Amino acid sequence: MAELRWNPLLQTWTMVAANRQARPHLPKDWCPFCPGSGKVPDNYDVHTYDNDFPALSLIPGQPELRSTGPYQVAPNYGKCEVILYSPEHHATLPNLSVDHIVKLVNLLADRYAELTKDPKIKYVFQFENRGEEVGVTMPHPHGQIYAYPFVPQKIQVELDSCRKHYQNEGRCLLCDMNKEEINFKQRIIAENSSFLAYLPFFTDYPYGVFIVSKQHKGNITQFNDCERRDLAEMLKNITGAFDSLFNKLFPYMMCIHQIPVNSEEYADAGAYYHFHIEFYPPLREANKIKFYASSEMGAWAACNPLAVEQTAVTLREAYVRFVNAKEAPHDQC
Repeated sequence: MAELRWNPLLQTWTMVAANRQARPHLPKDWCPFCPGSGKVPDNYDVHTYDNDFPALSLIPGQPELRSTGPYQVAPNYGKCEVILYSPEHHATLPNLSVDHIVKLVNLLADRYAELTKDPKIKYVFQFENRGEEVGVTMPHPHGQIYAYPFVPQKIQVELDSCRKHYQNEGRCLLCDMNKEEINFKQRIIAENSSFLAYLPFFTDYPYGVFIVSKQHKGNITQFNDCERRDLAEMLKNITGAFDSLFNKLFPYMMCIHQIPVNSEEYADAGAYYHFHIEFYPPLREANKIKFYASSEMGAWAACNPLAVEQTAVTLREAYVRFVNAKEAPHDQC
């Protein structure tokens, strides 16, 4: 069974994808993403791979149930892709070179541009799950892309909040957040010419970093070569800081938020919303997980067990340790 089911209480779609039950779980002796598997090229740096167990399909079947009353169903139209970061099975973003991560950023931009050509696609969501703590079933370094036929609810809430702020203040909310964090200083983890990384005033995870473009640009395709390199450097260093924090592979969910595509409702989103990356790392201490429990899941009432003004200090120290320990920096743009 694979279909979309409308949630009338929350006014959003739920994807039903029974085929995902068949996904391999942390196989020890085989990896489809490694060269020689027969599923990927024998030689690649970064690579796009169609998900073998997609929640969405460009050739969807018809829903098995029919719509009745408030319960609506729709075909699960869309696209699910895997973005392979490296042919090396045990590589991670922090130990890839900036030059290599630039190739990854360029591939993400290329896929965004290509997927937006389909008028049925309304949102291109690029993300990475890292670590068993967040449900990773294949350890080979990779991210994913879901191209949805709708704008996901959390993105809708952000968009609507940003539009309201723009209507009231005449400015982008994310731009104003950047200014507040620059003025306050204490929550900023890192900065380069094109991006800020900080623990937002409100984040619900102790180490929930945002990477936010300094320039008001809506999606990854709008970045020039220098900005793409700065993004690659920031991704390497922030994820490296995570690993340095507790001297272990640090789990996280990395979610890239960009403007919708092919959407009449949000056709003007470029005026009031812009590119940023949100990290959701579940560790609050080296061996303690910050769970999303009943209050968070059942009521959407988040609770951060630590003040980010405190965790920013330790994460900033970890960032400095990582940057000082890695190879000499590349030339700046």
